[in-house]
Amino acid sequence: MRSVTYSMGVSLDGYIVGPDGGFNWTAPDADVFRFWIDDIREVGVHLLGRRLYETMLYWETADEDPSLGDAEREWTALWKPLPKVVFSTTLSEVRGKARLASGDLAEEIERLKAEPGEGDIAIGGATLAAEAAASDLIDEYRIMVYPVLVGGGIPYFPRHERRVDLELVESRTFDSGVVHMRYRVARRPAS
Repeated sequence: MRSVTYSMGVSLDGYIVGPDGGFNWTAPDADVFRFWIDDIREVGVHLLGRRLYETMLYWETADEDPSLGDAEREWTALWKPLPKVVFSTTLSEVRGKARLASGDLAEEIERLKAEPGEGDIAIGGATLAAEAAASDLIDEYRIMVYPVLVGGGIPYFPRHERRVDLELVESRTFDSGVVHMRYRVARRPAS
């Protein structure tokens, strides 16, 4: 069965976006970017909220830029054909290999898990991930921690009072000081 993963860059104090709305501190160096390229190869479909979808639109046409480097071209070649599902109450249309979600998040994930297909169901965006977490739909948290304190903004983890036990699956420290941690949700067997 396909896993549901939540993967984003985060400041050491736990935010994906700072109080000013900026996230330029997540610009990856070559090693971190290579990691993201390898990571996206494991994704079969990407679920995005409106804000992240609009941010990632750049990659739909980035390959038209003659100054793009080899790594960016490789990322674009993987991102553009990747099926995407966008959750938005304000958008009326989306571009590329994206479609607007027709149901709620739990229904969409259930439908995607039932479909034949390979690769993870990736969730991007803190609001969408918070909804998935509240419904216990996330199987893995993949966190790329950047060595910066931003002092506020949009938190990576939802702020609700619910304990979730995790098992460390993998960790890696990059020369830049960025640390990747991959945790699996520890599910208790049904009794």
